[in-house]
Amino acid sequence: MSELPMVVPEPGLPERVTIYEVGPRDGLQNEASSVPTEVKAEFVRRLVAAGLPAVEATSFVHPRWVPQLADAADLMSGLVAELGDRARALPVLVPNERGLDRALELGLRHVAVFASATETFASKNLNRGLETQFEMFGPMMARARDAGVEVRGYVSMCFGDPWEGPVPVEQVVTVGRRLLDLGAGQLSLGDTIGVATAGHVRALVAAFGEAGVGPERLALHFHDTYGQALTNVHAGLQAGVTTYDASAGGLGGCPYAKSATGNLATEDLVWFLTGLGIEHGVDLSAVVGASTWMAGHLGRPSPSAVVRALG
Repeated sequence: MSELPMVVPEPGLPERVTIYEVGPRDGLQNEASSVPTEVKAEFVRRLVAAGLPAVEATSFVHPRWVPQLADAADLMSGLVAELGDRARALPVLVPNERGLDRALELGLRHVAVFASATETFASKNLNRGLETQFEMFGPMMARARDAGVEVRGYVSMCFGDPWEGPVPVEQVVTVGRRLLDLGAGQLSLGDTIGVATAGHVRALVAAFGEAGVGPERLALHFHDTYGQALTNVHAGLQAGVTTYDASAGGLGGCPYAKSATGNLATEDLVWFLTGLGIEHGVDLSAVVGASTWMAGHLGRPSPSAVVRALG
C-alpha cells in the first residue's frame, strides 16, 4: 500500500496549512497513568523531527489536577538544555499565573491559555464563571505579551457542551473576541466533545468574520467522536482557515468532559491534506513512526486509521 495518496487538488482551497501538534500535551494528559519524562521528551523530539512546525509539549498545570503532566518543568528544562531555542519556541499551556511564572522562568516564548465558551465548563475546568474567567486571563496575557511571549487562546465547547447542550454561535464569538482583545495572537476553536458538523463549522467561522475576525486568526480543533473530524476540516478549509490542531496517533480527549473522545489524528489530517495537494511540510512516515513508538509505550494500538494502515 502506498504511503501517500494520489494528489487531486480541489479549486478554492488554501495552498498551505499549518498543523499544530497537541499530542504531547492534550494527548498524554488523558492517560490513566503517567508516561516517563524521557519517553515524553523523545516523543516531542520525534514530532519536531517530522517537520511539525508547532508541537505543544506540556502544561504547567497543578499536579493535583493533571498528575500526568506533573513533570512539566523537568521535561522543558531537559528539552531546553538539549535543543536550546528550538525548545524555547515549543508551545506550552499555562492555566494560571503560577503556570506562566514557570514558563517565563525557563525562557519559553510561546504559551497558551484555555478558556471556555460555556458557564458550566468554565466552572468545572477553571473554577470560574463564563465572565470571571477573563479576570484571570487578562493579567496573565498582559504579562506574557510584555515579556515578548506569543499567546494562543483556546476556546473549548465551541460546538456543544455535555451539560448545556448546543452552544449559541454568538456566545462563542463573544468569548473568542474577548481573548483576542486581551492579546491572543491566534484563537483555537475547540469541538471538545466532537459534535460539530460541516455547516456548523462554516457558520461559526462566518460569524467571526462578521465580528471582524478573519480566518487567518483562527485555528480549528476537532475531535472525532462521531467520525466527522475530517469532514469538518474540509468545511474549515472552504471557509479559509489554515491552522488545524491534531494529535499524533489520535491520542487524547479532555479529562473534564467524559464524552470527549480522541483528537483528530495528525496522520489522518496529513493524508487528507496531501491528497488535496495542500502543502503542510510534515513527513507522514516519520509521524506514523512516532505514533507507533508511543503506542508501544502505552501498551495499545493507535486509533488513527492511517497509522493502522501504514504502521
